[in-house]
Amino acid sequence: MTIPAYPPKPSPGDRVAVVSPSAGLPGLFPRPYELGLERLRKEFGLEPVEYPTTRRMGATARERANDIHAAFSDPDVKAVIASIGGDDQITVLPLLDRELIRANPKPFFGTSDNTNLLAYLYSTGIVGYHGMSVMVELGRPVGMDRLTADSLRAALFTSGPYELRPAERWNDIDRDWADPATFEAEPETRPGTGWTWLNADRVVEGRSWGGNLEILSWLLMADREISHDLSVYDGGVLILETSEELPSATEVFRSLRNMGERGLLQRFPALLMARAKTWSFEHPHGPEEAARYAAEQRDAVQRALAAYAPDTLVVFDVDFGHTDPQLVLPYGGTIRVDGPARRITVTY
Repeated sequence: MTIPAYPPKPSPGDRVAVVSPSAGLPGLFPRPYELGLERLRKEFGLEPVEYPTTRRMGATARERANDIHAAFSDPDVKAVIASIGGDDQITVLPLLDRELIRANPKPFFGTSDNTNLLAYLYSTGIVGYHGMSVMVELGRPVGMDRLTADSLRAALFTSGPYELRPAERWNDIDRDWADPATFEAEPETRPGTGWTWLNADRVVEGRSWGGNLEILSWLLMADREISHDLSVYDGGVLILETSEELPSATEVFRSLRNMGERGLLQRFPALLMARAKTWSFEHPHGPEEAARYAAEQRDAVQRALAAYAPDTLVVFDVDFGHTDPQLVLPYGGTIRVDGPARRITVTY
């Protein structure tokens, strides 16, 4: 497998593609989407370019693949940003032209179901960016969280080291995009809890890989975009987060156990585990239920690591998952986890 390389960065004034490789939710919820486009223009100085399926629900996998090809092959487009996630991007991957994308490397930003495309880019030799969607982070009511905006600006426009910081305040309770009142006030936040470190007696620096744990489990099941030569992951930093579907602690443990049985989990001397999302419309947990859910997920992670990779340096509650704010992480790029100094530095 080719070692991933950083693609050229855009500059203010450039055109950037906005694609929907998973679900065309901008067509159902135009308010957060239009707000995200406006921020791309006004706050980041970028001109978004849309494609036939960007706002269309029910687009075929082939149609979505065509939009990805168009975005990467257009020389006037300097970056590609997902509108949002979904649940079937895995069906798009076999239709992608790897040589076309390899010949036209561009920064791609996305999370959740976009783990599929991030893993594809990794195996294609291109560093991607785990973080950011137009509808959620850019379309946040009233304004973007400063931690999110600072991280995105650095990832978009700069190269070199960027030190992550724990969120002083955070939120994981969603509001109804169909309700206009949602966009009249910023989301309510609660005090941050900082990061929790385990086996923090060393420094690990390596290329990152991972993403959404549920999507990774699907990729493993389909045997897709996971290298059969597991040595390519040796010395890397594993990044994992869970979605708004709130997988149970049992499911989290089993997914990690399967990674351990494949010999994959133990390849990574460091793990960044995102702050767990603990609330959804289907499971509107109160504070006690939310705290219990997060604690059970952490216990599940530790139980799997104890069985397969007990010496792993772990940092819990890093803000790069389905919670707000959301930090951007390079995917396939370098992350330095300094246990003694309690510092995480990424290279954009």
